[in-house]
Amino acid sequence: MARCTAPVYGHRTASAAANCPACGSRYSSYRSYPSYPSYSSSANSYGGRSSGQSRSVRASWAKSGSSILYTPAEIRTLTPVRENVEKRSFLPDLRDVFLCHAWDDRKDSAKELHDQLESKGVTVWFSEKDVLLGSSLLREIDKGLAKSRVGIVLVTPSFLKRVKNEGIADKELSALLARDLLVPIVHNTTFEELREVSPLLGSRSGLSTADQSMADLSAKLAELVAV
Repeated sequence: MARCTAPVYGHRTASAAANCPACGSRYSSYRSYPSYPSYSSSANSYGGRSSGQSRSVRASWAKSGSSILYTPAEIRTLTPVRENVEKRSFLPDLRDVFLCHAWDDRKDSAKELHDQLESKGVTVWFSEKDVLLGSSLLREIDKGLAKSRVGIVLVTPSFLKRVKNEGIADKELSALLARDLLVPIVHNTTFEELREVSPLLGSRSGLSTADQSMADLSAKLAELVAV
């Protein structure tokens, strides 16, 4: 019968235990382990979605039952705006949104955004319907800004051109920046191109139709201003 060598040589290491004629077979059975796939925290995927996408969450201001999800960057962008919305919630007769846009976009992308927001119950100040014929455009813009909870800037190639040429859009933009109630919406252009024309506006994060549809984007804005 094989005798254990522990009293003489000890079993301080796995190799010493494995070489023991009495205990070796018992220890060797624990030396092989099944292999498992390795995972990287930066490359995990679940159901075909990247880990970055899986981290999308509901906003703290979302109503019960909401299925709208936001990326961490969107939460950081919209949280200060939401806080200002709540601070202004007691003010009477406010529109939910002031829509700043280039004049050239009034019949297409600006109108699409306006219609999407209104279909979700958002009240929108929109120059096409709120500036009466013969009225002072600048005066009406000032009134619209003062009577809105949030400013949305629809950034398009036409808008960038108008800002570069210091048109009406630039005057609206200056007032919106001063109020710190601003959400840039980038459409058919990029934040890089925006920064080249307006570094101050381009320094702010926003939403982009390159990442989501106009309808999905409008749903997030509607949830943002709901009080």
